[in-house]
Amino acid sequence: MRVTKFEHAALTIENEGSKLIIDPGSFTLPLSDLNTVVAVVITHEHPDHWTADHLDQILKYAPGIPIYGPEGVAKAAGGYDITVVAPGDTVTLDDFTLEFFGGTHAVIHESIPVIQNVGVLVNGAFYYPGDSYAVPKGADVKLLAAPIGAPWLKIGEAMDFVLAVKPRQAFGTHDMTLSVIGRDMARARLQWAVEQDGGQFLALEPNESADI
Repeated sequence: MRVTKFEHAALTIENEGSKLIIDPGSFTLPLSDLNTVVAVVITHEHPDHWTADHLDQILKYAPGIPIYGPEGVAKAAGGYDITVVAPGDTVTLDDFTLEFFGGTHAVIHESIPVIQNVGVLVNGAFYYPGDSYAVPKGADVKLLAAPIGAPWLKIGEAMDFVLAVKPRQAFGTHDMTLSVIGRDMARARLQWAVEQDGGQFLALEPNESADI
């Protein structure tokens, strides 16, 4: 299974010739090689995690594929057929098993309503929490995509999240709001956290991949 990082929060997972796309949002350049896409996961409704332009492009090459997201995504993306998922749900399709965790977006400020958010565990091995610190309890996470830059993110809490998940490998995502200096500082903190349990940090740039 190959996980590829793109700008900000967008990711693809390839397995046995099938491809899954997660969170193709407004800070992400148009994706390519879409003919083998079998599904899209949108963790929550914020535009840096999905756009109509991205969905239209994906559906042009892969018409009729399922798009999974919480109820808030279904309401925000009213023109699309969204399959609603919630924490505790498991979906199996083609070469992927998706398990959903969490339920709510991390708090940005008390003045901003908290929305729905789901983290997704793919094939029991790769985990991405969306905009949350939801831990996939009971999972042996081989590769973790850990957010490192956001209005809701404090780096100490991000470090605690990595310490709680105990992945074998991790890389930073949700990072387009950071300067190069800020991104590298955050990566260094998460590197420390993942190494506490003998794991390895991967400094992936957009279009770079890690194999599980």
